[in-house]
Amino acid sequence: MGAIAGFIGKGALPKLLKMLRILKHRGPDSTGIYYNGKTIKEIKPSNAHVEDLLDFSANYKFKGRIVDVAIGHNLLLAADEISQPIGNESVMVCDGRLYNMGGSESGCEIILDFLEDNGIKALQMIMDKFDGDYSFAFFDGENIILARDPIGVKPLHYKVGEDFIAFASERKALWGLGIKDTESLPPGSALINNKIIRLKKLPEETKKLWDYDLAKEKLARALKEAVKGRVKGLRRVGVLFSGGVDSTLVALLARKYTKPILYTVGVKGSQDLIFAEKAAHELGINVKVIKVTEEMIRDALRPVIRAIEEFNIMKIGVAMPLYFSSRAANADGLRVILAGQGADELFGGYNRYLRIYEEGRDKLMEAFKADIWNMYHVNLERDDAIAMATGTELRVPFLAREIINIAFNIPIEYKIKGSDDSLRKHILRDLALDMGAPDFIARRPKKAAQYGSGIDKILRRRILPTFDHRSFIENLKMEFYKGY
Repeated sequence: MGAIAGFIGKGALPKLLKMLRILKHRGPDSTGIYYNGKTIKEIKPSNAHVEDLLDFSANYKFKGRIVDVAIGHNLLLAADEISQPIGNESVMVCDGRLYNMGGSESGCEIILDFLEDNGIKALQMIMDKFDGDYSFAFFDGENIILARDPIGVKPLHYKVGEDFIAFASERKALWGLGIKDTESLPPGSALINNKIIRLKKLPEETKKLWDYDLAKEKLARALKEAVKGRVKGLRRVGVLFSGGVDSTLVALLARKYTKPILYTVGVKGSQDLIFAEKAAHELGINVKVIKVTEEMIRDALRPVIRAIEEFNIMKIGVAMPLYFSSRAANADGLRVILAGQGADELFGGYNRYLRIYEEGRDKLMEAFKADIWNMYHVNLERDDAIAMATGTELRVPFLAREIINIAFNIPIEYKIKGSDDSLRKHILRDLALDMGAPDFIARRPKKAAQYGSGIDKILRRRILPTFDHRSFIENLKMEFYKGY
């Protein structure tokens, strides 16, 4: 995991080095660079031997012009990641991991092997075959390919100009080059030179008829495998813990394969703190409680906006608990934190689904699909950016491919029982009880992170009314452009 960036065009190398310096928070352990046929690894961006690379002349034609190709990677070492770029005849940088391939490697080498053996047609095979969170760039001397996993867990932003292509894990790296109108590569898509193709769209509906017990059994097995794959090779892992059913399921399963440390964030007396402390005691799992104050929230506002790259009150409120948790996890020496992201979209957790339920099941199913398809820009890019800003990688077991497919192939009644259903997510709640969750957690009604923690009220009432967000965002873009 880490950061990927690249520039294809005139003056590519200094532009790439600047982008990697801007993204050093995503991969502080080492940097690797490919430039016009030569690769150097395990360096720091500020110490890159530019003079050793500038002698290599451009030989790639883009829009009729011969241009330079510079591609780089910053490494966040969580378990078994390897230094990048990788490849010999071709080259690849990858921010991601595969979870259904066995072995100990991250999976980036497997993606490279598929591409080298099968060329562009390998992209469809990768999307169809692998369960993973990834974005990558591949260059074989003839084609530059950017791709992103089918859900969009890992980010990838880009710009195709008249005489260049630029891409990076975060928009701020492109801002640093003066590129403001960036694009986010859609999930399950690839940009091949300057053309986008759509390769994969989840869920894969099969309309299988499972009774409730069988569906719950299949879900339990899939969730166990998802958590197991995402903690493989880790002696300890953090869990963003609210005391709700989703994070409790993740914590219970993580305990089977590693040592979880739960992180709970809230203001004094907030619902999340009350439930989380009680739940952790019942489960016998270590919990670290982070009691935030108005001053702490005020101090966190600027780094949170800097990370998510936009002023959106809802996103800021949701990001705050993850920011405090992942920062604490990093301070404890952890590089990975798990979260229950995706469970509400898949199993009907949000209260607004009740209104749609009254419009009919087809409408509700379409709402579920729309929420999953839009998660990448509503939730996932924000959450990835926040965790990586603290040097911590976020992993989301509920968004494993098998779980998504199960969720869309079970009757709605397994999730929501009617338009007045105050609990919802019934199959998850029953599964949590089966796995040992206390009843007061399994039956706890949904409370959004920003509300359960008490942070949203403080933000809206005491901090944001006097915060000049427009000037802050403009100054932020200028900081990346003029600095580094």
